[in-house]
Amino acid sequence: MTSVGRRLRIAVLNRTFSPVAGGAERYSIALVEKLAAKHEIHVFAQSIDHQWPGVSYHRVSMPLRRPRWVNQLWFATLTWWATRRGFDVVHSHENTWHGQVQTVHVLPIKHNLFNGLEGLARFARLLKVLTSPRLVAYLLLERARYARHHDRAVVVISETLRAIFSASYPDAVGMTSVITPGIDLPACPAGGSDQISARNELGLPQDKTCLLFVGNDFRKKGLDTLLAAIQRMPADVVLAVIGDSSQRPQFVQLAAQMGLASRVFFLGALKDVSPAYRAADMLVHPTLEDTFAMVVLEAMAHGLPVIVSSAKYCGIAGFLSSGVNVLILEDPRDAASLAASVLGLLNDKVLRATMGRAARAFAGEYSWDDIAARQEKIYHAVAAQVPVRR
Repeated sequence: MTSVGRRLRIAVLNRTFSPVAGGAERYSIALVEKLAAKHEIHVFAQSIDHQWPGVSYHRVSMPLRRPRWVNQLWFATLTWWATRRGFDVVHSHENTWHGQVQTVHVLPIKHNLFNGLEGLARFARLLKVLTSPRLVAYLLLERARYARHHDRAVVVISETLRAIFSASYPDAVGMTSVITPGIDLPACPAGGSDQISARNELGLPQDKTCLLFVGNDFRKKGLDTLLAAIQRMPADVVLAVIGDSSQRPQFVQLAAQMGLASRVFFLGALKDVSPAYRAADMLVHPTLEDTFAMVVLEAMAHGLPVIVSSAKYCGIAGFLSSGVNVLILEDPRDAASLAASVLGLLNDKVLRATMGRAARAFAGEYSWDDIAARQEKIYHAVAAQVPVRR
C-alpha cells in the first residue's frame, strides 16, 4: 500500500465492533487494521470486542437496547457530538446523518419499503410509514445520511447494491463509488492434515463429508432450504453451522424434527472462522439477501468449492462464473435443485479441484491491502475539502 498523503485523524463509527457480529463489522475491522499504522484511528462503538495496536477505542453508552430505532438515534447523536471537532474524517458504517464517508452494507430502507409499489399500494405503505415513529426515524436518518455534500463520499460494497442505491437516491450518484470487501489470502488451500486438525478443534467427524454454512441470520441466509436439501443426501453428509443467531433454538428444533439432529452441528459464533473453512469440504450459501457475502470470498480464498445464490439474491455472484469458480443457484428456495448441485459436485472430484483452484485465483484479486488503499484515497479526497475542525 503506497502513501497518498499526510497522516489523518479518523473516527470510525460502528455500533458493534466485533469480528463475530457479521460481514459489515468484519469489513470495518479489516480496514481499521490495515490503515492503523498509517493514520490515527478512533473507533466509536457501543459494543467492542477488538484490540489492535495504535487504535483508540471509545465506548458509546447504550441506556436502551430497545426499541432499536431509539438506540439508533441515541448512537447517531452521541457520535455526532463526540466527533464534531478534531477529526479529519468521520467514517460511518451506521445510519447516521453525519460523517464525510458513509459505507452502505445493506439495502436502503427506502428501497425495502417502497420498491415495486404503485398507486394505492404505495399510498397505503406511505400511510403505514407516517404512522410509525420507527420507520419515520429510520427514513429521515437515511435521507440525511445520503444528502449531497461537497465533502461527502458514499461507498457501496457491490455493483448490485450500487444499482439499487442509485435508484433509491439518484441525487447521491455523483458521490458514490464501489469498494468491495477483501481477503488476506491464506498461504495454502484447505485440505489434508489441516482439515483433520480443524475438525478435531471444532468437534466435527473425520469420516464424513462436511458442508459449511456461515451466517448470523439463519432464515435470510437460507438455512431452512439447506436443511431440506440435507434430507435428500446420504447419511455420510453432515453440516456445520457457524453463526450467532437468535433463531438458533428454532433451527435446532427444526433439524431434530427433520431427523437431522446427529448430522447438523451448530457451532455458534467464531472469532476466527478460518478453522471452519479448513474443516469443510464445501461452502453452501443459499442466501435470500446479501449485498456482497464476505463468507463466499473467504471460503474461495481457502480453495473451497462454493455453491451460492445468483446475483438476484447475492452481490458477489455478479462477479462469478457458474461451473468455473462456483456453482450458482438460480432459485435458493429450491431444496431439490440445491441437493442435486451439492451431490453433483461431491461426485465430481475433478470439478471440485479445478473449481477450488479457480476460486483461490479469484479471491487473490481482492486483497485487503489494495482495497484499503482505495479507501485511503477517499479519506484524503474528503479531508482535502474541509480543514480539520479543531
